Amino acid sequence: DRALFHIDNAYFIPNLRFVGRACKTNLPSNTAFRGFGGPQGMLVVETIMNEIAERLGLDSAIVRQRNFYQGPPFDVTPYGQIVKDCRLSRIYSELMQSSDYTVRRKNIEHFNQNNRFVRRGIGFQPVKFGISFTKSLLNQAGALVQIYTDGSVQLNHAGTEMGQGLYTKMIAVCAHELGVPLDAVRNMHTSTDKVPNTSPTAASSGSDLNGQAVYEACSILKKRLLPVAAKMLGCDDTAATIKFKDGLVYLASTPEKNISFRELCTQAWIERVSLSATGFYATPGIVYDQSKGQGTPFYYYAYGGAVVEVEVNLLTGEHRLLRVDILHDVGTSLVPSIDIGQVEGGFVQGLGWLTTEEVLFTPEGRLLTYSPSTYKIPSYGDIPRDFRVSLLDKAPQDGVIHGSKAVGEPPFMLAIGVVAALRHAILSCDSSKPVELSIPCTGEAILRAIAKQTGTFLDE
Repeated sequence: DRALFHIDNAYFIPNLRFVGRACKTNLPSNTAFRGFGGPQGMLVVETIMNEIAERLGLDSAIVRQRNFYQGPPFDVTPYGQIVKDCRLSRIYSELMQSSDYTVRRKNIEHFNQNNRFVRRGIGFQPVKFGISFTKSLLNQAGALVQIYTDGSVQLNHAGTEMGQGLYTKMIAVCAHELGVPLDAVRNMHTSTDKVPNTSPTAASSGSDLNGQAVYEACSILKKRLLPVAAKMLGCDDTAATIKFKDGLVYLASTPEKNISFRELCTQAWIERVSLSATGFYATPGIVYDQSKGQGTPFYYYAYGGAVVEVEVNLLTGEHRLLRVDILHDVGTSLVPSIDIGQVEGGFVQGLGWLTTEEVLFTPEGRLLTYSPSTYKIPSYGDIPRDFRVSLLDKAPQDGVIHGSKAVGEPPFMLAIGVVAALRHAILSCDSSKPVELSIPCTGEAILRAIAKQTGTFLDE
């Protein structure tokens, strides 16, 4: 199902019929570890886009741009969801300009005409990635926030930290809502004795679900604290009048008249006000009829674009990334440094999936790629020499915590642009026929594609 949801990627295709089948084989299943089926679905339509461009003699970036989702009536997915607030055209326009795509493509064509055994290619890759668990019941999260008389805060939520920076983001949300310094918030390890019945931390929804639950809990606590603060400041207990910021509570009109958050919490305890609250959030509007294949399985879409330039050795099939430009939509970023890191990491993980990580078995079913010596993940040397990552500016998302967007899985698929760039380089050998390049694009696969394009291995 997940592969089928993403088979359209960024493109409005009015006439499309596809069927997914689960097959039992005598080998263990394997898949991209980031995206869970989505990357494979996207590869289908991206291969089609590449072949259309090669058959028509067009720039594949232009073919992709011409088929983007746009406004009505070009905004309905094959499963019936309306693509609202589509940012694909904006990302394309800004990225083409910032990456100097047109000039670089002309320079690459000149380079290829003057080099026999080394060729370069450039490709553009857009991504539209739906965010939510497509199973409605999983779109829920809870949080428990407790404030102590010394002004410190204990934060519990349903999300699991696995290196993606979720705890840091939740601390930022909690600190922002209560107006306290980041070091005043202690994020406890996720445990079902504090927040029960948790959903998986998956589908790129960890920040969306848990962030909103943390916000709800903090909002309850602020409402309880406002009357106490009003008494201490001698004013009305309205949120517009009283501000919580930098560990201080003060009147908006007279910031110099303030009390510390710690003093407020101590007084609230004295007045027997509860300083513990639970928050809960359930994503609205997720309705999908699996039997009909129609509905609204996603709350919103995340978008991104990448321009990838590669250099290929026609004699060996080896390649290297010369430059990568990425413009990614994360809404209003909760923590920009984390989001940029997620985009960089996701792209490099996708690079490995598409170019080096090949799963091989013997005819008897014995795994050959069983260790780092035989299964090649990306290394430091595989990272693009020139790696430029930017977040889309002024792009808040309505209905999501602080206007942010998910950033876990979507950047992974930006690496599909490497395939487009490799095909462009190989096509320079003979542009009269489409490129036959298998995935993963290992050195062997690239060399076989060059041989098919030229009719022979070039060193023969």
